Amino acid sequence: MAILVIAEHNNSALNPATLNTVGAASAIGGDIHLLVAGSGCAAVAETAAKIAGVSQVLLADDAAYAHQLPENVAPLIAGIAPSYSHVLAPASTNGKNYLPCVAALLDVDQISDIIAVLSADTFKRPIYAGNAIATVRSSALIKVITVRTTAFEAVAAEGGSASVEAVAALADSGKSSFISEDIAKSDRPDLGSAKVIVSGGRGLLSSDNFQLLYTLADKLGGAVGASRAAVDAGFAANDLQVGQTGKIVAPDLYIAVGISGAIQHLAGMKDSKVIVAINKDPEAPIFQVADYGLVADLFEAVPELTQAV
Repeated sequence: MAILVIAEHNNSALNPATLNTVGAASAIGGDIHLLVAGSGCAAVAETAAKIAGVSQVLLADDAAYAHQLPENVAPLIAGIAPSYSHVLAPASTNGKNYLPCVAALLDVDQISDIIAVLSADTFKRPIYAGNAIATVRSSALIKVITVRTTAFEAVAAEGGSASVEAVAALADSGKSSFISEDIAKSDRPDLGSAKVIVSGGRGLLSSDNFQLLYTLADKLGGAVGASRAAVDAGFAANDLQVGQTGKIVAPDLYIAVGISGAIQHLAGMKDSKVIVAINKDPEAPIFQVADYGLVADLFEAVPELTQAV
């Protein structure tokens, strides 16, 4: 039994989520092959070959795969998939974009956002915003799976010695084209992989007040997040959103400031190792999941905390 993992990358560097997805593949068991599809991404393939537990890296280097458009990537994966029992990808923006297309092309069901592997055909995944955990058994010959990467330990990035094999690229489908992207640049860690996250909600009242969180996050060497309410109110950019419709995170420390704790937000951060909540409302739902709670005015507590760090 061989497993195909789709690498997450930006054509120059491998995304850490790939290591967690390989961890999920290791829990299933069997030979693990990694597909690197991109443009000018040979260096990524060389990096991927060093991942512990990976026995082979498939490299599809073509301009058609430069931006991971599902109309181009999905047929490539579907063409390779019959040689494998499982196809895994991170439950990232890209993985959620192309893997359902792969499942449709293979005429199999997709198992989304798994958080545990019970056996080669049985998995656990959250439903109802994480309030229930479903156990799913698939009889599909090829199991197409997205992985909630925060639920699996990352494998070592070094120690492997996989071979790199080129695979033939398919012609550009011509069904879609990449126009542009706006990438936020920051010296802070990426929200999805940060060990410390300071997150703000509607209680901050304005975008200017988010500077309090940036200052604290910089002292802690962490990233800044936001609730959907804060994003909808225009206090923070949507790429900072944490929650069911945002990013799923599981840092070592999550500080929730002025966040009430709506179920959609809790679904995105409740797996954090330590949760600290600061809210002036003692009945705020966030306190039900917090390891440490401070009932206080955030405009007093956050500056004091920042000064004490």
